Amino acid sequence: MFQGTGSDVGKSLLVAGLCRAYKRRGLKVAPFKPQNMSNNAAVTADGGEIGRAQALQARACGLELTVDMNPVLLKPQTEVGAQVVVQGQVEGAMAAREYTDYKLSLLPRVLESYQRLSETADLVLIEGAGSAAEVNLRKNDIANMGFAEAANLPVVLIGDIDRGGVIASIVGTHELITEDEKARLVGYIINKFRGDASLFDDGLKIIGDKTGLKSFGVVPWFKEAGLLPAEDAMSLGQGQTNKDKATIKIAVPRLSRIANFDDLDPLAAEPDVEVVFLGPGDAVSGDTDVVLIPGTKATIGDLHYLRSQNWHTDILAHYRRGGMVVGLCGGYQMLGNIVRDPLGIEGPAGEAEGLGLLNVNTTMEPSKTLWEIDGTEIESGKAVKGYQIHMGETEGVDRGRPWFSYHGAVEGAISADGRVLGSYLHGMFASDEFRGAFLDRIRQGTTHGFSYEAQVEETLDNLANYLEEHLDLDQMLNIAKTF
Repeated sequence: MFQGTGSDVGKSLLVAGLCRAYKRRGLKVAPFKPQNMSNNAAVTADGGEIGRAQALQARACGLELTVDMNPVLLKPQTEVGAQVVVQGQVEGAMAAREYTDYKLSLLPRVLESYQRLSETADLVLIEGAGSAAEVNLRKNDIANMGFAEAANLPVVLIGDIDRGGVIASIVGTHELITEDEKARLVGYIINKFRGDASLFDDGLKIIGDKTGLKSFGVVPWFKEAGLLPAEDAMSLGQGQTNKDKATIKIAVPRLSRIANFDDLDPLAAEPDVEVVFLGPGDAVSGDTDVVLIPGTKATIGDLHYLRSQNWHTDILAHYRRGGMVVGLCGGYQMLGNIVRDPLGIEGPAGEAEGLGLLNVNTTMEPSKTLWEIDGTEIESGKAVKGYQIHMGETEGVDRGRPWFSYHGAVEGAISADGRVLGSYLHGMFASDEFRGAFLDRIRQGTTHGFSYEAQVEETLDNLANYLEEHLDLDQMLNIAKTF
């Protein structure tokens, strides 16, 4: 099990790379995360949903997704509450304090999922959540040491040197956990090192002297990390650079409950497309070609947030200038006339006026749509693959001009002038031919033939090579076999 000294220390990426590295050694490898908190979710082959970090890790293992890879998924809806998904299905919405008392009852199902997964694999690589030393939350813990104890696992600690204070974070974590938990710690990894790693030799000695822990290696900064889907919204826009030669500019409002934002990765990876995330107070610039409103876990709440940032004014002005507007999932719902949530599915019951750019209306409903889709864009005839994961039904006049067809049905809506498009289909832009056709209509016929899926595979291989070079994979594997 890989636990961190904090959030965003690189646990998800390291586990993905190790999944690919051990798979290439001929092992049957599977990823597992007992409890995840993320609004980035993937649809599984068995009809549920898991965190997209585990989806990337499963891809690195060459496996189909199953709900057992991430049996508890928390999807934040408000500052103090989240939708609780257990073994792929919505169990309800809970406030943080209510969930703290409830989560221990989930441990048997978490262990059940882990056991099923273990029976199919030679090696299971397990990712913790947040910090291993959140001792104020240790009671009823199922995400870190609580799960490691229940499943009798060895634990490797990951520290992020790039954020500073890595010696204190590792030594402090070791100091705060119990003696039984210390006995589970078999070593640590220093992640995101920049510069000459030999300069940290004294740091390794200090950590060893203070904790008795072994270092499994120092991982230098992996420059290609941005080519892989990120799980945490905190990373959005980090490392973002202006593309001087970009011919297309796409502006994306960073909603307060933004979800499935990896929809944008294939667009950002295009060499002549610049994706700009708008933060609080940012405006849509006049040279923007497309405003893309992404998914959200709380459509009405983020409609209010969008208006509080005055983005609705910018979006309408962009449209009046002849610009294109695209809405995905919750963003699609926002483009309509009104969004109703009479049962309080995503927050307090009520309704909100939409942007009015599509003549459709949305009503939130208790059942969640979860399915994978193979279809076709109607205008171009290009194949498209993706998945739907949403609560709510959208109907109206503009549904008579659908964007996609699939399985004998149609999906999405397009305005009469063709400049406003909405869809519930996540992952559409990973389909290279469709993405090319979509962009060609903006860049007027310039085709690049860039393959996003091939890039992800190549980057996973490069990451595996990187970890083979900088970490002691043999010793970690021996510990997993003998602990």
